[in-house]
Amino acid sequence: MTHTPIPLPDLTPPDILRCAYMELVVTDLAASRAFYVDVLGLVVTEESDTEIYLRTFEEFIHHNLVLRQGPVAAVASFAFRVRSPEDVDRAQAYYEAMGCRIERRPNGFVNGVGDSVRVEDPLGFPYEFFYAVDHVERLAWRYDLYGAGALVRLDHFNQVTPDVPRGLAYLEGLGFRVTEDIEDSDGVVYAAWVRRKPTVHDTALTGGNGPRMHHIAFATHEKHNIIHICDKLGALRQSDRIERGPGRHGVSNAFYLYLLDPDGHRVEIYTQDYYTGDPDNPVVRWDVHDNQRRDWWGNPVVPSWYTEASLVLDLDGNVQVVEVREEPTEMAVTVGADGFSYTRVGDTEKGFKLGNTL
Repeated sequence: MTHTPIPLPDLTPPDILRCAYMELVVTDLAASRAFYVDVLGLVVTEESDTEIYLRTFEEFIHHNLVLRQGPVAAVASFAFRVRSPEDVDRAQAYYEAMGCRIERRPNGFVNGVGDSVRVEDPLGFPYEFFYAVDHVERLAWRYDLYGAGALVRLDHFNQVTPDVPRGLAYLEGLGFRVTEDIEDSDGVVYAAWVRRKPTVHDTALTGGNGPRMHHIAFATHEKHNIIHICDKLGALRQSDRIERGPGRHGVSNAFYLYLLDPDGHRVEIYTQDYYTGDPDNPVVRWDVHDNQRRDWWGNPVVPSWYTEASLVLDLDGNVQVVEVREEPTEMAVTVGADGFSYTRVGDTEKGFKLGNTL
C-alpha cells in the first residue's frame, strides 16, 4: 500500500518534550471513575458532573488523563507538552503550512492547561500542543498515599494507522526518533516505536485500520506493582478487565499488563523499559515472524489485541472515518496458536538485530 507522502513544511517544528495527557470521551462517567480511581488509583485533581481530571503520583502538571462524558466512546486529544510558549506558535505555523485544520485557544481546551493548539493531523489524529499548565502537588514523597499498584507516570500512547512508513516520515519530521520497529523480509513495516523523552516511546504506530487509538500506557516502578493490580482485580471479581498479560515484551523489554476500561478503551500498565537518550542509540528491528517480539515468553496474543481499538474524533467532535489497511497486519500472517515461530538464521541468530537491517 502506498499513500501519497505527506509534504513536510520547510519550517522549524515545535520542540516536543513528551506525551502529557489524553482526553477520553466515555459513555458512563461514574463507571469510568470507579475503574480509573477506585481500581487503578489515579489521583483526582478536579471533577464535575461531566469531567474528571486525573494524574499519576509523580506528575506535577494538572492532569495526565481527562475523562469526559459523551455519547460515543472515543479519543478527543493526544496531547504533547512543548518546550516553550513559542513552540505553540511553531506548532500552529507548522500544521497550517501542511494544510491541516487547526484550532487555537489561549485559555486551553480543558481545565488546567493554557494556550493550546489542536490539529487534525495528516493521519487523522487529534493532536494537541501546549506549554502553559497549572502545577499541582507532586505526590512522589507521599508514601502515606501510595498503594501497592501505584501508577507513577504517563508513559506513552499507541496509534493505529494504515500506512506505518508514511506516518513514520511525518513523525520524524516533527522530531520523533525511532527506537524499535517490526518488519518482514519483503520490507513491510508492521509497527514502529518513536520517542521524544529518553525512553522507548512517547507514541507508537501500529499498522491496521485507522486512525484509531490502540492504548494509553501508565508506568509503575516495579513488576510487583503490576502483579498487585492483577490480584486486586481478581479480589474485586473484575478479572475480566484483563485482556492480556501480565508478561514481558520483546519490543521495549518492558513488563506489561493490558486492561479494558468500561468503554473498551485499552490501558497498558508498563514498567522497566530502557534509556534511549544518546544520539547514536541503536534502532532495534524485529522480524515479524519472531514470536518473542510481542511476548518474550512466547505466550499467545489474544486476537482482540490486534483487531480492537478506540475511535478518534475530529475538532468538531465527530468520529473520524476509519480507513482499511491494505498491507498485511501482524494477525494476518499468523500460523499456529499465536501465529509466530522463533526466527533463526542457522541455529544461533536471534530474530531481532541492532542497527538498520533485519
